Amino acid sequence: MQWLSSWGEYSPVGKRIARAEKRAAKRATWAGRAPEPVRIVGRDIAKTFWGRSWCQSLEGFSDISNRLPRGRTYVRNGSVVDLLITRGRIEAIVAGSMVYDVAIAIAPLPPVKWQAIKQDCAASIGSLLDLLSGRLSDGVMQRIVKPQEGLFPSPREISIACSCPDGAAICKHLAAVFYAVGHRLDTQPELLFLLRGVDQRELIAAATKDSVSRAIRGDDTHALADDDLASIFGVDLGTAADEPAPPPSPRIPKPAARKRRSIPPTPEPIPEPQPASKKKRVPTKKKASKLKKASKLKKASKLKKASKLKKASKLKKASKRKRLGD
Repeated sequence: MQWLSSWGEYSPVGKRIARAEKRAAKRATWAGRAPEPVRIVGRDIAKTFWGRSWCQSLEGFSDISNRLPRGRTYVRNGSVVDLLITRGRIEAIVAGSMVYDVAIAIAPLPPVKWQAIKQDCAASIGSLLDLLSGRLSDGVMQRIVKPQEGLFPSPREISIACSCPDGAAICKHLAAVFYAVGHRLDTQPELLFLLRGVDQRELIAAATKDSVSRAIRGDDTHALADDDLASIFGVDLGTAADEPAPPPSPRIPKPAARKRRSIPPTPEPIPEPQPASKKKRVPTKKKASKLKKASKLKKASKLKKASKLKKASKLKKASKRKRLGD
């Protein structure tokens, strides 16, 4: 039994899932969100119209139908520990013999197909009650999931990738993620519109516009006549011509206008106090004599310096002449 050693030591499913959950929690924390595991109660993977239609669409692909049973086993035992559905992309973490990353890219719905779906759904909705309550009629839902013409992608519009070493086109981890999407659509059917890059509110707006135009033309068979409204609400609905004109309302006298109070003139601004001017000090006789003496001393020192400079220059000239004479 040496050939089994290449697959590694067997670990139970619970241990594999716990290991994958740790990795999913770490990655979700990096992305600033909480992990979104897929937990299925019972044997049914999908229970509503949206989820079952998605799974039936997958099972109709002959090239992946043989790998789907293993995928159902994986999604039922909780191996899909994180599933994120965004615009045109599905990302998941699946627990196996190792932790595997799954990525599925889905092409956006062509505008021509989306326009055709809106036109067909607008004609299928019979009353505004479904629109106001946020529910779609069976005719609209059947048109949305119509093969090759509805919202579900075809195999050519799907690109897949898994980090497992399985060389098959569709491995069991990818199949488990496909079924996990069907289970998620049970509670969040609006994710199908997000996945295909369209806005479900445009579908509601188109249906409302068509119903209003039919009501204006008088083609709406669900519009109630005046007699029906009168019998339902117990009110006699007559025409405007039959109703008597209401009596004129008595005139209410206007209150007397109040006299405007005269505003007193604004007082003149108070002038700011100006600083007192400084008086020039007159020097005394002693100070005047001291100043004269100081000026005389400065002049005498200047004359002494000038005489010294003249003497020094004369001595220099005399020394130069003496040198030249020698």
